[in-house]
Amino acid sequence: MIKGIYNSASAMIPRIRQQEVIANNIANASTPGFKKDSVFMSELGRAQINNLPRKSDWERPMLDQVYTDYGQGSLDQTGNPMDIAIDGPGFFVTQDAAGENALTRDGVFTRDGLGFLVTTDGEMVQSDSGPIQLPQGEVSISDDGIVSVDGEEISRLSVVIVDDPTTLEKVRPGKYKAPEGVELTAALDFAVRQGYIESSNVDVVMQMVEMISSYRNYEADSKALQTQDESLGRLINDVGRTQL
Repeated sequence: MIKGIYNSASAMIPRIRQQEVIANNIANASTPGFKKDSVFMSELGRAQINNLPRKSDWERPMLDQVYTDYGQGSLDQTGNPMDIAIDGPGFFVTQDAAGENALTRDGVFTRDGLGFLVTTDGEMVQSDSGPIQLPQGEVSISDDGIVSVDGEEISRLSVVIVDDPTTLEKVRPGKYKAPEGVELTAALDFAVRQGYIESSNVDVVMQMVEMISSYRNYEADSKALQTQDESLGRLINDVGRTQL
């Protein structure tokens, strides 16, 4: 009986995490460049359990792990010359006021009061040699990231890749940070699309289906837990009355 209660409870906990992840995906479905997260869940095998501290031999905990799908979203044309999308692998590099770099696929940029190319939250977009400062004039960006104003080359956008994207740390929706020791290399197989933004790769309909399925599984485990708890309560009460 106790074993059944534990199994039902251990299955419910990852479902809560899954609901949170799905809700966050849906909330950011319209965030440019956002990459959806998913929760991988499995019951740990006996060999794995042997390496974990536990109170009894029948405990079989559930493992939940969040992973990010870095698949490309659709490219939507806006006609705004400051909107830039990456077609292919890679990330833009941005820098905040504290000098911390971040990686993003969100190419909704603008020119600030000093002429620097910045993100919507004010971070400076980086070139191969530092921040990009644009003089007044018509901005054009080539497929390989060369930034020009009125036909004069200014700089080149820094577009980088990470050998293993799973090592990236998410600092906020659509923004990532490479941990120390993780090398960033220049992307090669990509094209910059001026006048486009990359939409999120979240399929809202599929996320709603997953949310409903996850909730039903949680509800089923909850009912099983309640039933076992009630049965255990009756057993204890009946035994107690019998002994009296």
